[in-house]
Amino acid sequence: MTDFRIEHDALGEVSIPADALYGAQTQRAIDNFPLSGTAFPRVFIRSLGLIKKAAAMANEDLGMLDAAKAAAITAAADEVIAGRWDTQFPVDIFQSGSGTSTNMNANEVIANRAIQLSGGAPGAKTIHPNDHVNRGQSTNDVIPTAIHVSAFILASESLLPALRHLHGALIKRMQELDDVVKTGRTHLMDAVPIRMSQEISGWAHQIRQAIERIESCLPRLAMLAIGGTAVGTGINAHPEFGKRVAALLAAETGLPFEETGNHFTSQAAVDTAAELSGHVKTAALSLIKICNDLRLMNSGPVAGLSEISLPAVQLGSSIMPGKTNPVICEAVTMVCVQVIGNDTAITIGSQCGNFEVNIMLPLIAHTLLQSVSILAHAARLLADKAVAGFTVNREHIAELVGRNPILVTALSPIIGYDKAAMIARKAFAEKRSIKDVAAEMTELTSEELDRLLDPRSMTGK
Repeated sequence: MTDFRIEHDALGEVSIPADALYGAQTQRAIDNFPLSGTAFPRVFIRSLGLIKKAAAMANEDLGMLDAAKAAAITAAADEVIAGRWDTQFPVDIFQSGSGTSTNMNANEVIANRAIQLSGGAPGAKTIHPNDHVNRGQSTNDVIPTAIHVSAFILASESLLPALRHLHGALIKRMQELDDVVKTGRTHLMDAVPIRMSQEISGWAHQIRQAIERIESCLPRLAMLAIGGTAVGTGINAHPEFGKRVAALLAAETGLPFEETGNHFTSQAAVDTAAELSGHVKTAALSLIKICNDLRLMNSGPVAGLSEISLPAVQLGSSIMPGKTNPVICEAVTMVCVQVIGNDTAITIGSQCGNFEVNIMLPLIAHTLLQSVSILAHAARLLADKAVAGFTVNREHIAELVGRNPILVTALSPIIGYDKAAMIARKAFAEKRSIKDVAAEMTELTSEELDRLLDPRSMTGK
């Protein structure tokens, strides 16, 4: 017994672990690209399995693949879809710019597993990775298709539900806190009053818009490059192959996949991936805004704003007993910074479409899927461990509102800007209420001042 088997390709002999389902091309990639140790995520491998399964079924229907081989390939692909062979996909994300090594990895794993299911041994090539599993395909249409399929799956199964969950949590807190009138702030300085519900409504609307932006991208993400083969002309594929594969993918996933209307765009450009990344980045910016506001409102508890108290989820210092920090908001913000960096990488990678293929596809796939995945986790974390559980320091908020000299803004239309400014400065300097100073410096009655200086009335309907 030996721990290795020998396979041959056009470049010569390759030594492969005996129990590996992958073959010579995967082994060469392992040897050639020892760069990051980062392989493609589960959703991308799942998508490759879906594509190879649909291709086998379409080729059988079109008379391009015999039934026995198609059945074995389909069964092997089902195992890849289910995640059984993820360890057999070790190729680094930094590799051939088109992702050839990863497409060959999928072909070899599915071919060798199909051979096993048919009673043979890996490496026999009775079911061939190129001639059978890859029939009617090229890396140049498979990898762009896998990017779209995996990103659509992850956006619809993970990110959009997470953003809707966060939106729902914000709406709930908005409804609960409509009675809280707090000091508004511009430039981090005191401004006129605002209801806490109004402030939260701004956050909720940001998330609603993020959802709408991502949803608007999905119809373009559903357009698949499969069927274009090497350069978009469809050479070596049946004319109906792309359409049938897309329809089978739609049936398998329940998602509205279709063959692209222009294979040259879908294979040479990654505009839709860049568009989705931009929308995900914008959602990340919204989360940063919400986290920054929550952290500032939580600051204190003595020397800060101390308007709210975020849930204490862990001790905050190894030297200061009793200290807690807004760690959920900090973690979410770091995720968002990573998403912004990923979008920059995708933007640069998107510029590398040379003639009929982009040569940054693995990088784009990895960073896009990472962004979608980690932002989904961050949105749920923010909803469940920060938004849902913060408490409001109502008495402190009411005291700050009552002492705010900017309340004089409500008097400005009646007594004029200059006199109102004088009242504000005098009240602040003497640490007196606006009402007391205004009573001395104007002819307004106590009842009129109570009505005009009511913080709630200043917040609108």
